Amino acid sequence: MSFTKVLMALLLFFSVSTAAVAQNLLNGEEVNEIEWEQLMPADFSFDDLFDVEKLAAIDDFDPRAEQILDEMMAAMQSAPIVPEMDGKMIKLPGYVVPIEAEGLNVTEFFLVPYFGACIHTPPPPSNQIVYVRFEPGTHVENLFDAIWVTGKLSTESKAHELATSGYIMEAYQITPYEL
Repeated sequence: MSFTKVLMALLLFFSVSTAAVAQNLLNGEEVNEIEWEQLMPADFSFDDLFDVEKLAAIDDFDPRAEQILDEMMAAMQSAPIVPEMDGKMIKLPGYVVPIEAEGLNVTEFFLVPYFGACIHTPPPPSNQIVYVRFEPGTHVENLFDAIWVTGKLSTESKAHELATSGYIMEAYQITPYEL
């Protein structure tokens, strides 16, 4: 193999390697693409939040039903988080639940793992809700569309009338979700 071919092959290899590394960096920090399960402690179970058997044994018209539902919602709002996620630069897919918007430009929202959470259904546990701030805002035409959000995660919580999040993210990049 000639020197020129070897040199070209090496240049091609390094340019592809550099591009792959650049895709995993944002603001000079490594970005970790995560899944929603990674925001829950490894030993966490939804069954730990409330007694499902107790709930199932109560009739809808039982006066204790509302009290048990309130207890269940309080438990969901204080689900345990993963402290090691604090300060991580992550990329996470999800759906937008607008909090602050001007028209279709949303600057603050809850990122949730499934469509309809907090709007059409009760909110997920707080460790499955991320409160996102994105200063320039993102154009949201359809809440059915999933997005990728990349940014710095903190383990602070945010209470709002719709839900309570276990995490807050300062977003740097929002893109459509594509497989």
